[in-house]
Amino acid sequence: MSIFLVARPKVRFSEPAKTSLSVVVPMRNEEGNVAAALARIPVLGRETEVVFVEGNSKDKTWEVLQKAVAEYQGPLKLKLARQPGKGKWDAVRHGFAQATGDVFVIQDGDLTAPPEDLPKFFEVLCAGTAEFANGSRLVYPMENQAMRFLNMLGNHFFANALSFVLSQRIKDSLCGTKMMARSDYERLLKRLPELGDFDPFGDFNLLFGSALMGLRIRDVPVRYKNRTYGETNISRFAHGWLLLKMTFFGMRKIRFR
Repeated sequence: MSIFLVARPKVRFSEPAKTSLSVVVPMRNEEGNVAAALARIPVLGRETEVVFVEGNSKDKTWEVLQKAVAEYQGPLKLKLARQPGKGKWDAVRHGFAQATGDVFVIQDGDLTAPPEDLPKFFEVLCAGTAEFANGSRLVYPMENQAMRFLNMLGNHFFANALSFVLSQRIKDSLCGTKMMARSDYERLLKRLPELGDFDPFGDFNLLFGSALMGLRIRDVPVRYKNRTYGETNISRFAHGWLLLKMTFFGMRKIRFR
């Protein structure tokens, strides 16, 4: 019998006060959430950089962002970009390419997963409890209009399916808030060709890539809120079918490879 033990340091960022954070905020048709995002994103670690990525909006999101960033005088370090392509994953990748922090996190521009929960993600990553902190909206009670019934069923299904694919228990695969070390993200990018890189949202790309690299994936509960502005950019049936195909793809590439 052969027994193999793989050991690694538990603590990645032993001094959070010296660790910088980059918050990438993809925004499409979210002009009414710009001011709230700037007011509510907390300052964490040595420096908190916020990269707003505007995604071909039909409203005045780009104009509002330009004005807000130009007039901002607070403690956050701000950057502004327009995504070159389409889809949330394209926006996130473009934002991460501009980011300079030691740790990367995604904060959805609709603010339904509150920015006030970001310190919990930062704490578990710095403490080494997780190497990939995955937001979970399905722990705390959520506001009445935050998630429709069919969306709720779909999220439970995909969470269970991906727990099987990843061989790590997760409760919510589609929450937008996800945090990881910059160095791990750079390694993950090199593994994406193995996964096909066809996820328009990025959630599966990040989870599959993290599993391939053997990262410790842990859920961080968030309180899911109603939208205060705009409408969702998700199509339940078209995008649900795409997510189902990606789940089976993950089974072949990760679970049964």
